Amino acid sequence: MTTSTPRDEPFDVDRALQDALDRLTIVANASEALSSTLDLEQGLRRLCRVLVPSLADWCAIDLVESEGRLRRAVVEHREPDVLPSGFLEALLPPAEESSPAPLARALRGAGPLRLADFPAPDEGADALHRVELRTFEQLGAHRAVLVPLRTRHQVLGVLTLVRTEADGLDGDDRLPLIEDLAHRIAMAVDSARLHGQVAHTAERLQRSLLPDLPHGGPLEIAARYSPARASAEVGGDWYDAFLLPDGALSLIIGDVTGHDLRAAVAMSQMRNMLRGIACDRKEPPGKILARLDAANEILYPGQTLTCLYGLLAKPERDSPWVFEYAVAGHPAPLLITRDGDTRFLEGGRSILLGVVPETIRPDATEPLPPGSTVLLYTDGLIERRSETFDDGMTRLRRHAAALARAPLESFCDELVVALGDAGTDDIAMIAVRIPPGIEPYTATAE
Repeated sequence: MTTSTPRDEPFDVDRALQDALDRLTIVANASEALSSTLDLEQGLRRLCRVLVPSLADWCAIDLVESEGRLRRAVVEHREPDVLPSGFLEALLPPAEESSPAPLARALRGAGPLRLADFPAPDEGADALHRVELRTFEQLGAHRAVLVPLRTRHQVLGVLTLVRTEADGLDGDDRLPLIEDLAHRIAMAVDSARLHGQVAHTAERLQRSLLPDLPHGGPLEIAARYSPARASAEVGGDWYDAFLLPDGALSLIIGDVTGHDLRAAVAMSQMRNMLRGIACDRKEPPGKILARLDAANEILYPGQTLTCLYGLLAKPERDSPWVFEYAVAGHPAPLLITRDGDTRFLEGGRSILLGVVPETIRPDATEPLPPGSTVLLYTDGLIERRSETFDDGMTRLRRHAAALARAPLESFCDELVVALGDAGTDDIAMIAVRIPPGIEPYTATAE
């Protein structure tokens, strides 16, 4: 007996394969969009541009804020001219506990919800319902699917996909794909918020450990710390300044390897160890850094960091201020004269700490002209991914020279604004202005 194959069967197989490929492509593109940036809303916008028009004529993602209200984070339409920038993206009205609004129902865990009936906005049961219906009316809606963004036993928001013309958007064959995408969105939102909380905790810890600066003497001192603006990461950058028993001023800048809470904790450990060593031993900066390296190797093996330790003192009344310093793998300090001449202090250099504890740590001594400024900084102030390290150093010299006579607080603020916006790393910096006179230095900590 011979069986015949329907003539359209090859077409059906091809169509099924093509449909499967289309779904895989959507999932791959959606995953790439969500992982392409650390900025959550930018990632969600890129995702919506994947979903429109492949799955919807327009879509919206609403996220639950800390107070429990929904905020419309993203709205994307297949016709960009329909949506002015930021259109409808705002905090939504609060939902009543038993609100019949589809958004409110999805927040309570219902869904996916398939809608094919869209009453007039004035028929809405509450403010949230009316806003939702008005959106459907403004942008058009024939069928819609709302899926809660659910993860870790909580709903973080709602994904809304809408077709303005008849189509199979709400068919059972599409729902598994849409639910999978909603789950990926929820995971991305959850991860971004957890990452933000860790980064915020690390930044608060880092700022809480930054010291009060000594004031009251002829030296002016100012410092700044700025977390990276191009990412959510916090590193191990720190500065420090304190008076030693003999009246010398200790100046420190350092950077522990890493960009997370662990790096911030390690930074506090290094700062406290260095303070203890410096106060206990009246030794040259190179010896102090060697002792810190030895202690780091015993207590925290494998941890690396860069550090610059210096002493500012005035040996005799009629002599110039002197900066004695040692540099372990850190960018060289910058000297800016009152007339705007600039020079990097290249002496006292050795490799970073945590590599070879037996390394000899030299130091150097530099007389400082009256009215000059000494700037210590971390590499976040100068490094850019698109240029060489030397380009960053040249840019720093140029900006610092232009600010040579600016008040020290303004000097620091302007450098952070001019050089920090395009950076991808934390910035720590501390600057000291040498007085024009010859008074001996005495100061007290705040």
